[in-house]
Amino acid sequence: MNGEGYQLIFSDTPGIIPKPKYKLHEAMMRFVSEAIEDADVIFYMIDTKEDPHYAGQILQNILATEIPSYLIINKVDLYESQEEVEKMIKKWSELVPIDRIIPISAIKSFNIQSVFEAALQNLPESPPYFDEELYTDKTERFLAAEVIRGQIFNQYREEIPYASEVIITSFIEEDAIIRIAAEIFVEKQSQKGILIGKGGESMKKVGTSARIELEKQYGKKVFLEMFVKVRDNWRENPNMLKQFGFDA
Repeated sequence: MNGEGYQLIFSDTPGIIPKPKYKLHEAMMRFVSEAIEDADVIFYMIDTKEDPHYAGQILQNILATEIPSYLIINKVDLYESQEEVEKMIKKWSELVPIDRIIPISAIKSFNIQSVFEAALQNLPESPPYFDEELYTDKTERFLAAEVIRGQIFNQYREEIPYASEVIITSFIEEDAIIRIAAEIFVEKQSQKGILIGKGGESMKKVGTSARIELEKQYGKKVFLEMFVKVRDNWRENPNMLKQFGFDA
C-alpha cells in the first residue's frame, strides 16, 4: 500500500500452531518466526470467540519481542451491544495493555482506520522497499495456486483443505486468454475421491469458482485444467515440502 509519504508492506503469516503435528507445520512456524523478526509492527488477529488462555500464551511471546504489537479482535459485529464489546475488551486487557487492543469488524469495515493509523505511527523512516507500481512480490503462478486452494477451502470440510497443496505446472498468457494447468496433491486415495466427487461434480465446482476468481484477478478469460494426485503423507516428506516452496 502506497500513499503520500509512506509504503506499507503486509506479510500475512499462517496461523500460529503451538504444537506442530507435521513437518509442514514446523516449516510454517519457521516462516512465522522469520516474519516476526523482520516486522516493524505486529498485528495478532483473533475473533471474538478465541480462547484467552490459548491466544494469551502467543500474545505474551509476541509482546516479549519489543516490536510494537497490537491485538486485533475481529467480528465485534456479532455482539448485540457496545456494553458486551467493552466487557470483552476488558477481559483481554488483563493480558494486553488496553491501548494495544483494536476491536474491528472486517465484514462491516468497522474501525479498520485504527489499524491503518497504528501501522503508520510505528513505521521507521526509510526509502520505499518496492516500486510503487508493484502490489505484491509473489509470482503469477503463486497467486493462481492460492486462488485454487482458496476454493478448495470454501468447498470442502477440514480433512481435505489441510491435506491438499497446489502446484501450477503451466501458465501461458495469450492476448485474449490465460491457460493454466494445476496439480492438486492430497495424501490419501480416499481424499482424492472426495475432492473429485461423483462424476467429477465436486471438482467442477472448484474449477468453476476458481476460474471466475482468476478472471477477476487477471481481467481476461482463463482456461483452467486441474489434475488430482496422491502423494502419501506429503506433509511429512521434506522433498515434497521443498517442492511446494516450504523450507523443510
